[in-house]
Amino acid sequence: MDGKTLIEYLKKRLKAKSYSDLASRLGISPSAIQAGKKRTKSHITARWVAGLIRTARTSAIKESQRKTIRPIIEFFGINKELLKKSHVLFSSKDPNDKDHPYRSGLKHELDHAKGVYIFFDSRGQAIYVGQAKQNLWKEMNIAFNRKRESVQKIKRVKHPKRKVQYKTSYEKTRQIFESAVPLHEIAYYCSAYEVDDGMIDELESLLIRSFANDLLNVQMGRFGQQRKKKKSRSAWPR
Repeated sequence: MDGKTLIEYLKKRLKAKSYSDLASRLGISPSAIQAGKKRTKSHITARWVAGLIRTARTSAIKESQRKTIRPIIEFFGINKELLKKSHVLFSSKDPNDKDHPYRSGLKHELDHAKGVYIFFDSRGQAIYVGQAKQNLWKEMNIAFNRKRESVQKIKRVKHPKRKVQYKTSYEKTRQIFESAVPLHEIAYYCSAYEVDDGMIDELESLLIRSFANDLLNVQMGRFGQQRKKKKSRSAWPR
């Protein structure tokens, strides 16, 4: 195999759009690509190929590290809106029903990204961590409305919303009782990060386990090896 054949094969296998793109993926200069194409069979040595692989590996690691986490929004003030029977984090429209440039841009980003998200209370304390492997906007709003009776309960009073005469708290229906509270009633801020596919589970687990006594997550996150062990044990015959 000569240099030109090898370069063309690499370009095809790596789905590079051009030689410059291929050079970027391999972590070498475009001139090195051109020089490689001129190598004859006798110059395609094991040392040269090994060097190319080492350079490409180093470049791939750096690129992966650079793209592992990308902040989309941090400590964004939630301004919930009721649509039909569910609440959304915010409306992408302004008071005149026109697209709000900042909020519509943010919604577009969340709609086209996957990763992890965090909800905070009014003090800025983290209360919930979640992940989305398809659509951050969708998953964040699902969590925002999810019933969480087992972990989110407070003492409060039900007050009438329709027009009725005021009555004192001696009335039976105005007594203090325990009530489940969804996230949309206690979350004031949110953060979202686009995360590389292979790191979404790990990052979510890290965040949940790091703040296990503060978050309202029901399930404790597990790291990769822990998940594998749990899966292998469940696969044993009973």
